[in-house]
Amino acid sequence: MSPTPPEKHDNLDNSDRRGGLPVLRNPILIAAFSGWNDAADSATGAVEHLALAWDATPVREVDPDDFYDYQSTRPTIRQKDGVTRRIEWPSTVISSCVVPGGDRDVVLVLGPEPNHRWRAYCRQIVELADDLGVELAVVLGALLADAPHTRPVPVTGTAESTEATARLGLQPSRYEGPTGITGVLADAFVQAGIPTVSLWAAVPHYVSHTSNPKATLALLTTVATVTGLSIDLGMLADHAAEWEATITDMISEDDDMAEYVQELEESSDEDLSDALLRIDGDEIAAEFEKYLRRRGDSEA
Repeated sequence: MSPTPPEKHDNLDNSDRRGGLPVLRNPILIAAFSGWNDAADSATGAVEHLALAWDATPVREVDPDDFYDYQSTRPTIRQKDGVTRRIEWPSTVISSCVVPGGDRDVVLVLGPEPNHRWRAYCRQIVELADDLGVELAVVLGALLADAPHTRPVPVTGTAESTEATARLGLQPSRYEGPTGITGVLADAFVQAGIPTVSLWAAVPHYVSHTSNPKATLALLTTVATVTGLSIDLGMLADHAAEWEATITDMISEDDDMAEYVQELEESSDEDLSDALLRIDGDEIAAEFEKYLRRRGDSEA
């Protein structure tokens, strides 16, 4: 879902357009991509929620012809009364947001994972982020895991260094293996000198066929904790509770599945990290601000 461009951008300084780009206040970039990196639409759901909550304004769109195989990622037809109104091509939209009551703006990146030329694709996004003055990039993903739907959603994370990972209070990821566009983009940000955090939600593999608002909620909560951004979650907590109750009811009708989920619950309870439960959101936000100030002083 791409936000619809309004007629004007509330945060646009007409005296300094820098090639048509808005002037943003200490912006943070948040990105998610549908496809391999987005189990149960959890990561893209998070960015879509932010785009609606913060009235996102499109800034640029990545030309899809260079990066998509239209037989794999097909365009879609939109109709009204049986008449074709438009064709929507798979594309990546970069938007800007003014966070109400905040002292930072946000850049959102949302689109399907490209099929071709990943390095060139990431280079376009990183160059635009640099032009917009992005100070931190947060890349969101979701993966299928042996995680019970009745327990808190595990969210693991990495930053540009082990010290930054620890300082931001992230539960470190130990994953090694094939990566998607999220991993390539995060590396491109790091290589460009932009501090970067990758956050991954673990989605129950046995309910991956439908959107998972509980995982989306976990990602947004972690984003708020790590960045200090104030995020209006709206009805998302209610939707997550309804989703969990619906899945529980469905599973209760299948004895084998109910037994399997119980085994996952017992394993999850044994492995739950005490450190994760003791995370202090205010302390992490304060450390994040200190980190950016230190980085700014070192570059002065």
